[in-house]
Amino acid sequence: MPRLTRAELEAARDRTLDDVLPGPDDPPLRVLFCGINPGLVSAATGHHFARPGNRFWPVLHGSGFTSRLLLPAEQGELRGLGLGITNMAPRATARADELTVAEMVAGGKRLHELVEQRRPRWLAVVGVTAYRAAFDVPRAVVGPQDERLGDTRIWVLPNPSGLNAHWSLAAMVEEYGRLRAAADA
Repeated sequence: MPRLTRAELEAARDRTLDDVLPGPDDPPLRVLFCGINPGLVSAATGHHFARPGNRFWPVLHGSGFTSRLLLPAEQGELRGLGLGITNMAPRATARADELTVAEMVAGGKRLHELVEQRRPRWLAVVGVTAYRAAFDVPRAVVGPQDERLGDTRIWVLPNPSGLNAHWSLAAMVEEYGRLRAAADA
């Protein structure tokens, strides 16, 4: 991917990014991954988790969700695997902490509607802080949750952002792998 200029990144601020969701000829939605919000690189390129250093794609592959390491530009291949991507808050920012609590709560409501329409087996919220704010569960931890959205189970995953130094790549692969095993059961 060619390096984006500061002007290109700033022009992407506040843009939104389309969801990646299976179509009518794809398998049913097994897991809907929900990021916090698009970063500027993702908004500029139109691809989820596109910032260099973001570990989403390597973790997805390492945990067995994909048979090979996908590039962000290949995100459409997830549809054929019964996987999808959306965001809690649609507005692109340089950092997730630029979002307001009101945006996260509104994103949680939008997410409820999307899950009701698409009915994935699992909703995988990527980022425990976002889950806590959007779903008003202040003590939530990474892992499967007791709460459900209808028949959809919820799993909170560690945020794969390179800014999240609390989780190693190996630990993230293990946690995402636990979700994959549950989704395949």
